[in-house]
Amino acid sequence: MSARFDVVVVGAGPGGIAAATLAAEVGRRVCLIDDNATPGGQLWRGFRAETAANSLHGAGFLHWTSRLSKTTCEVCSGWQAVSLPAPGQLRIEREGESRDLSFERLIVATGARERFLPFPGWTLPGVTGAGGMQALLKAGLDARGKRVVVAGSGPLLLAVAAGLAHAGARVLGIHEQAPLARLAGFGLTLAAYPGKLVEGARYRLQTLRAPYRTGSWVVRAEGRERVERVTLTDGRKQWTTDCDWLACGFHLTPNLELPRLLGCRVADGYVAVDALRQSSAPGVFCIGELTGIGGLDKALLEGQIAGLAAAGRAAQAQALAGRLPRFLRFAERLDRAFALRPELRALCEPQTLVCRCEDVAYSAVKDCASRREAKLHTRCGMGACQGRVCGAATEFLFGWENTGGRPPVFPTQVSTLAAAAGTPESHD
Repeated sequence: MSARFDVVVVGAGPGGIAAATLAAEVGRRVCLIDDNATPGGQLWRGFRAETAANSLHGAGFLHWTSRLSKTTCEVCSGWQAVSLPAPGQLRIEREGESRDLSFERLIVATGARERFLPFPGWTLPGVTGAGGMQALLKAGLDARGKRVVVAGSGPLLLAVAAGLAHAGARVLGIHEQAPLARLAGFGLTLAAYPGKLVEGARYRLQTLRAPYRTGSWVVRAEGRERVERVTLTDGRKQWTTDCDWLACGFHLTPNLELPRLLGCRVADGYVAVDALRQSSAPGVFCIGELTGIGGLDKALLEGQIAGLAAAGRAAQAQALAGRLPRFLRFAERLDRAFALRPELRALCEPQTLVCRCEDVAYSAVKDCASRREAKLHTRCGMGACQGRVCGAATEFLFGWENTGGRPPVFPTQVSTLAAAAGTPESHD
């Protein structure tokens, strides 16, 4: 089954919703696709119209989803973009069913995922990513009485700790690997972003019982059948904390698989775009975390700019683009503040798994010269996640660069890849 649209938006987080809304409001035929059951992305995950007003960021969710619902935009929830069968055509799949969407303009808003770094015990049950813990809490995970250590890097740690405390968990400590001096410098710049300052203060007020330690990080997690204790260090001494759960993630890394498949140029870890968020690939716009980890405000503004630009309203998009530099500066400062310390490269022991999908140990890949060599000799990165976890880890550990993308973007059925492209049908 095929369909033709003026604008297709991949990713229904805040930026994708804003992009689809603006393009549809000016009369373009728009399709918004996402692999989740409902629009909202990670930040607005689990929000409902009836209760969102009581949540942080709930007002924004209600505003943008209400605007979207009043347009003619077709929302395809539960679908994944898997390949590009022809120029200007995107193949999507859901539960074995596939569709081809023809487009004149494509807006990619695929967001980011957590960066995981391997350390002894990181694959034990009870060890999750910080963002993974947040998603579990939003899905109804019972955290009452659980003793939790939160560790890693990035502002997400405070948000996760606040969510755990609200859910009845006992947060034993929040351990940020970045040094105090760097974070203090970053904090001084937040005076220009009062909303973010208030948000951070709110999270910290909710977690006052948990010590917040900078310049500290996880060395190992231990337990017989699941995590029972965590060893941490500040670079001078080590200490061990008994716990039930460890939530550990090292900031975010953008989901670049689809942009790379489309031929978008990537520079310094992000998609390179112009002022209107147009990438190097003709007709392809990239927004949100793909162009820099900058949070909600940046994503919403970039979504509006790209939505208008893709709809042919360049003058309106250009007017909005004038507000973007301050958010781009924030993203750059965020990256500098939470840059990973070199000591994290020395956490692995020889038997520590680096690729958990294929059970590839550190000792098997440490002498490989490239990602390709590691794949050929060990299958590192060839498992179910297709390198989404170990790819970012090995880039940090060994400097292996990911130079391109290939279909399918996600594991998919052979029938989907082999489906005839067909003749697109008009929605008129």
